[in-house]
Amino acid sequence: MNLSLFHSNLLEWYFSFGRLDLPWRNLPTQSPTPNPKLTHINRAYGVYISEMMLQQTQVSVVLNRYYFPFLQSFPTLESLATASEEKILKHWQGLGYYSRARNLKKSAIICQERYQGKLPNSREKLKTLAGVGDYSSGAIACFGFGEAVSFFDGNITRILARLFANPSPTPSFLQTKAQEILNLTDPFNHNQALLDLGATLCTPKNPNCLLCPLHSFCQGKTSPSLYPTPKKTQLFPLELHLGFFEQNGKISLLKSRDKLYFGLYNPYTLSKDLLSSSKLLGTFSHHYTKYFITARVYLCKMKAPKEVKFFSQEEIAHLPISNLCKKALKYL
Repeated sequence: MNLSLFHSNLLEWYFSFGRLDLPWRNLPTQSPTPNPKLTHINRAYGVYISEMMLQQTQVSVVLNRYYFPFLQSFPTLESLATASEEKILKHWQGLGYYSRARNLKKSAIICQERYQGKLPNSREKLKTLAGVGDYSSGAIACFGFGEAVSFFDGNITRILARLFANPSPTPSFLQTKAQEILNLTDPFNHNQALLDLGATLCTPKNPNCLLCPLHSFCQGKTSPSLYPTPKKTQLFPLELHLGFFEQNGKISLLKSRDKLYFGLYNPYTLSKDLLSSSKLLGTFSHHYTKYFITARVYLCKMKAPKEVKFFSQEEIAHLPISNLCKKALKYL
């Protein structure tokens, strides 16, 4: 492979068609004219927050609804470390995968205790933070600190599998190939270009191979759907019976201790023996992580259990609640 031509083709495409205006790509020291909303944000911290938010979440969702408000409320690691988990979860509300929000606070505390209140700049130390793995540590090291490191996510995996016609690439294979094609002169734009290429052209279905800047280098271009071999995703059915109690004009909620919604407020989960003494208000469907949920909403007539708490509508507006809870509340 002619790496010089490979790199120039990729960067030429990126500077013409890439998502150059994404705010986490225009932080102080990254850009001559950083985003004016982010001039007070430390580069590595701004990248770190973006990478945590973008896990399992579309760019448009993070960009339009969460990134700027979150940084406005938590502009530093110290502000995360001292904030209550409930406040962080409230700002994360609707983004899903709430363990990411809890990991932000855990990691901020780790940075305070071990790294003088700053994000560590080595990949190995970054992986000591909660929720930071191989991909995230590489992305933060590269985009936040300017390190010449390679890494792979779903998009880059797909590009590498097609480039080298490997239907079942192993992590070892992917890391080796990502390192082989790394542009050591401009790793920041090289890695951003690969991410954009996978998101816009080298897509899982119907890739636009004729417009791809790497077309001449790709060994899998004649049958791109084979690389990598598609994995079947399975949703597990889950039935929930969600109960609300009313008391003095207030509505009951329970702070969840279950893994699925830990730390968020939800309706009380009814056992089947309590359903006969509750009024069914409605049924809705909901997707969450690997679950396809059928939720039934009830107004409960029996005495409320001690563990529930009662809130006014105004108080609920300031609580971290799940989208599941939001849907259920509409039935009251």
